Amino acid sequence: MPRSFHIALRIGLSLCVVLALMLHVSGFYPLALVNRLEQFTYDVRLRLTLPGGVDSRIVIADIDEQSLLREGQWPWPRQRLAELVDILFNDYQIGLLAFDVVFPEPERHSAFTVLDTLAQGPLRENAAFQQEWATLRPAMSGDARLATSLRDRPVVLGYSFALAGQQGQDLRIGQLPPAALSSTALTDTASPFAVATGYSANLPILQASARSGGFFNSPLVDQDGLFRRLPLLLRHDDQWYENLSLAMLRTLLGGPALEIIVGTGYRDTPQGQRVEAMRVGAFNLPVDAQGAVRIPYRGPQGSFPYISASAILNRQVDPELLNGAIVLVGATAAGLLDLRATPVQNSYPGVEVHANLLAGMLDQRLKDQPAFISGLEILLLALLGALSMALGFLPPLRALLGVFTLAAVTLAANLYAWQALNLVIPLAPTLLLLALVYLLQSLYGYFVQTRREQRLTQCFGRYVPRELVKEMSHRPDSYALGGECRQMTVLFSDIQDFTTISERLEPHQLTQLMQFILTPLTQVIHAQRGTVDKYIGDAIMAFWGAPLPDPDHARHGVLAALAMKARLAELAPELHAHDWPTLKIRIGINTGMMNVGNMGSEFRMAYTVLGDAVNLASRLEGVAKQYGVTIVISETTCAAISGIAVRELDRVRVKGRNQPVTLFEPLGLIDALTDAQREEIQDYEQALAAWRAGDWEQADARFAALQTRQPQERLYTLYRERVAVLRTQPPVADWDGVFTLTDK
Repeated sequence: MPRSFHIALRIGLSLCVVLALMLHVSGFYPLALVNRLEQFTYDVRLRLTLPGGVDSRIVIADIDEQSLLREGQWPWPRQRLAELVDILFNDYQIGLLAFDVVFPEPERHSAFTVLDTLAQGPLRENAAFQQEWATLRPAMSGDARLATSLRDRPVVLGYSFALAGQQGQDLRIGQLPPAALSSTALTDTASPFAVATGYSANLPILQASARSGGFFNSPLVDQDGLFRRLPLLLRHDDQWYENLSLAMLRTLLGGPALEIIVGTGYRDTPQGQRVEAMRVGAFNLPVDAQGAVRIPYRGPQGSFPYISASAILNRQVDPELLNGAIVLVGATAAGLLDLRATPVQNSYPGVEVHANLLAGMLDQRLKDQPAFISGLEILLLALLGALSMALGFLPPLRALLGVFTLAAVTLAANLYAWQALNLVIPLAPTLLLLALVYLLQSLYGYFVQTRREQRLTQCFGRYVPRELVKEMSHRPDSYALGGECRQMTVLFSDIQDFTTISERLEPHQLTQLMQFILTPLTQVIHAQRGTVDKYIGDAIMAFWGAPLPDPDHARHGVLAALAMKARLAELAPELHAHDWPTLKIRIGINTGMMNVGNMGSEFRMAYTVLGDAVNLASRLEGVAKQYGVTIVISETTCAAISGIAVRELDRVRVKGRNQPVTLFEPLGLIDALTDAQREEIQDYEQALAAWRAGDWEQADARFAALQTRQPQERLYTLYRERVAVLRTQPPVADWDGVFTLTDK
């Protein structure tokens, strides 16, 4: 498939991810998984930015285990609670008292029961008893005593609502406090507040004596069971009642009216309106679509001072801790079951939840998510989607770094809005977008890459090293399968006297020998980035510079030839172990312009090289036999290599070619030569110079000296034979020293 198709498909798949997340953010198609992830990122941000420390403005009068041991099981006598109220206001001069407990039933006392029985029975006709009992009974009532303590003091009582489907949904116990808003306040506005059907409130005598009241339970528990929000209002009988924390705030401020701030342009409400916030005096309280505020947790349990209620009753508290403080009476004793699961702690006292909310309202650090956040998030998704799609076309490491950079910038901006502006901008959709688009692009690229590598392996895997195949897959524009002309190096190798050897072997032995020899020689070629063109019997044809360009193709070819010679020598013991003859190899190498590509017929194609430079390399392999050397390279190859010692063999005209060529034999890396080898090369060059100058006497003497040191060298014998011929048959006057070869 064309590259443009793959690009279009990758972009299309990424756009599907972007569109799905945009639909989620806009509310048209909510995704439960994204919501769950957003809750997780919300909790992480909340925990990372907890203010910490202890807020001494709000003190929790704790009904703890110690209090229950000293005062008895809950509920305590109302007389004792009245003493608690009096001590707090009279002795400690607190500023406000709130109860995170409810008193729905009259206090029952056994003495009252006996006296009532006497008054209604045997002493019913006793006027003196009846008159005395009528006077004493109200004074002895714990409810009346507590009501007296509450009267004319800033006290807020707590109670609970029950919604439809909840336990107690039809109960109506006690008396509700005055409503915070009347039925006319939200007539033209879509109310976001839940509707309560039942309640468990305080005794009328107690509620009438208190300054205010507020519900302390919450129907808004998230699916994971955590308390992240509290509703500010609940509706009951077309009246709206306030949360305990809101009632405390209004009481602190002297009871200002509660104002509703309404926004327009909402698609999810019939009138297109929604309550966005409430105002209490100078305090703005932003609410979400369900009329709830996000609880601004200060930290884990203990972010506010805890004082045992029994210590207060026994006046064992430092007055400085309570003077002017807001006191919340609540329970942390495990048996009273007032513990909640929150983002900051799994078991968190419910009374401290209200303390956190009140402190957050006083400090104006309630988190808000205005209506424009949805549009902002959609724009952000579009921008990040475009950037992440562009990054997908970069190399993997750069793409990963780019995605990390985008994620880091997004996180930094989000945390700044969270901390400095108190704005809650959804984080999960943007991070999920970056992760999904990157993953999608990477996986798509991986599969396309794998398919390309498989195709390349099918085409080149048997001829080209795996490293080159991988490199080709990463650089598809650096090679071409069609024919093209390149400067390249080609190598031909052949086993000396192989025809004679093969005649002495059985077919299966010959097959084993071929595999035994060709495999390690091919490995050597691959190690030097060479491409095996073909095997011709015992011969190998290989080239360098294609399919991928190789600026050092000549050097790699010569190093491969030297390594092939050394490898074959290393195999001699194993050849003897298999009772196979010792093998010798001849190699010819040439560098020049060649045609390379898929060539052949409609029945069979092969990736190969053609040209005069290729033919010359084939001739050089045959020429090596005449000079008694293993490797022969051309003058063009010699000029293109460095760091390798060579000696000139001859200047010749090969059969079928009029243009003379200078032949060289590579001897190895220059740094690896011994002093004896360097001296021999120097003597040889002097002998060759004498030969070229026509000084037959000196040339013969020098070649003879070399032959004495190296009697096995066919090259020295060859030149002495030529000197002998030229002595008897002198060359023409313009002799150029070029020797014409008659054999291939």
